[in-house]
Amino acid sequence: MHTPLAATAAPPSTPARRPWALYALTVGAFGIGTTEFVIMGLLLQLAADLQVSIAAAGLLISGYALGVFVGAPLLTAATSRVPRKTALLALMAIFTLGNLACALAPSYWVLMAARVVTSLAHGTFFGVGAVVATSVVPADRKASAISTMFTGLTVATLLGVPAGAWLGLHHGWRATFWAVSAIGLVAMAVIALFVSAREAGAGSAVSMREEFKVLRRPQVLLGLAATVLGFAGVFVVFTYVQPLLTRVSGFGDSGVSAILLVFGVGMILGNLVGGRFGDRAPVRTLLGSLAALAGVLALMGFVMESQPAAVLFIGLLGAAGFATVAPLQLRVLSKAEGAGQSMASSLNIAAFNLGNALGAWLGGAVIDHGLGLARLPWVATLLTVGGLAVAWVSVRLERGDASRPAAALPAGC
Repeated sequence: MHTPLAATAAPPSTPARRPWALYALTVGAFGIGTTEFVIMGLLLQLAADLQVSIAAAGLLISGYALGVFVGAPLLTAATSRVPRKTALLALMAIFTLGNLACALAPSYWVLMAARVVTSLAHGTFFGVGAVVATSVVPADRKASAISTMFTGLTVATLLGVPAGAWLGLHHGWRATFWAVSAIGLVAMAVIALFVSAREAGAGSAVSMREEFKVLRRPQVLLGLAATVLGFAGVFVVFTYVQPLLTRVSGFGDSGVSAILLVFGVGMILGNLVGGRFGDRAPVRTLLGSLAALAGVLALMGFVMESQPAAVLFIGLLGAAGFATVAPLQLRVLSKAEGAGQSMASSLNIAAFNLGNALGAWLGGAVIDHGLGLARLPWVATLLTVGGLAVAWVSVRLERGDASRPAAALPAGC
């Protein structure tokens, strides 16, 4: 009943307002993406300055990701009855204050704590943002709306992360976090200006207990599991991209920023392609993007000692990895229609970040146990294949349910 009413009410305002609302969310996504990924370009500087190992510095990524995993359901529940625009602004305030704390951190553990505080806003911002984005577009444009918002994340890798790595190399890693804090202030301003309270919507009247009931749906749980495993493979490799490129491929430290640009271009292209094809064929795009990611990771294990091939496959990793984002997010949203959709959306963002943490931790374990940086892509492949298997099982179960005779359904369904 809600969809026809929304479709009837939307046309007068959607053509003028929709782009600005989506682009305002994109700016917030850009800031969050920059702070999440910029550590990869600062890993060696952080390790040297804070006198910790590379693997310990990599745990700053795992700590952030685990903070997202914990913060997403908690903050989503805490803000569920708050108007969505107010929630988005409050989340960006947490993000900005957390980055200021990172810039001022006197030690490794204080930096870790500040990273966790910063991360708390991440999952709920993207979860609530995805609901807002899909609510202002027609039903056949939902995957594209999600990919538009996530373009901020991909542009962060194209521009924000290389710029942050350059800034950290020339002015110290703290300067990078000061710059990201400024981005947070800009994001708050554009959300305040361009996302109307009416477009964003009121808070949910559903209780926290009702929100969490969405986790009783097997297809939602399978979608979350596919996200964790499928995306974890990206971060087994990407977390350690700086030492991988310098110590395996033989690039100088100054060359890493330029190669991160290639990764960012790949992310943007993959994100847009995933959104476009996700609108047309969501299931085939889901399975095809995960299969493509597994193939890229497997081939990376053979080519990273060649500098031209390394650059090419870093770009392909960005494209294949982020082609999965919109289909994976849309899969969970579509299986969580009704009460609990905001919670499910936020939990899937948490699942992406649990995958990040799992990938960063597993990559560090591979390095610490002497298997070497060159083995990282093969370990990553196994995780992504696991995610593909879970997604395939989910699709098979869905098709099996759809093929059951109507008579087999309980009366009243």
